[in-house]
Amino acid sequence: MKVILKRSMENLGESGTVVDVKPGYARNYLLPQGLAYEASEANLRRIEEERQLEEERSRRDYLEARRRASQIEDVSLVFHERASEEGKLFGSVSAVDIAGQLNERGMDFEVERRHVRLEEPLKEVGAYTVTLELHAEVELELDVRVERTED
Repeated sequence: MKVILKRSMENLGESGTVVDVKPGYARNYLLPQGLAYEASEANLRRIEEERQLEEERSRRDYLEARRRASQIEDVSLVFHERASEEGKLFGSVSAVDIAGQLNERGMDFEVERRHVRLEEPLKEVGAYTVTLELHAEVELELDVRVERTED
C-alpha cells in the first residue's frame, strides 16, 4: 500500500515522500496515528500545498530575521555592575539582562532571552562577544562590555 509520510520517520523516509508499506502497517499504525496519508491524487496535492506553505513561511521568517539583524548590527551594550577589586561581579550579567537592554533601545520587535547564546552568565568585568541567533540561518555577534561601577 502506498502512503505519504506526514513527518520524517526512521527506516521509512522523509516527510512528504511516497513510500510503499504493508497494508496492515498502514491501516493499523501509520494512518490512525496521523503519521501518513493514503497516497491518492488529492492527498498528493494536499502535501504539495503544505510543503509550499512551509517554504513560504520559512522564507518570510528568514527575511524578517535579516531585517531585525540589520537593526542590531552596530549595537554594543555596556553594563555597569558592582564588582570586587579583582573584577569579580557581585552577581552576573545573564541572557535576560542582555535581551532586556536590547529591548530598551526602542526597536520594533522584542529580543527574547532564547535568542541570546551564552554558555554561562558573565561574572567578571571585561569585554565579551555574545552571539544572537534570530533564526536558524541568521546569527550576529554583539559586543558586550561589563564595567565596574564606582560606589
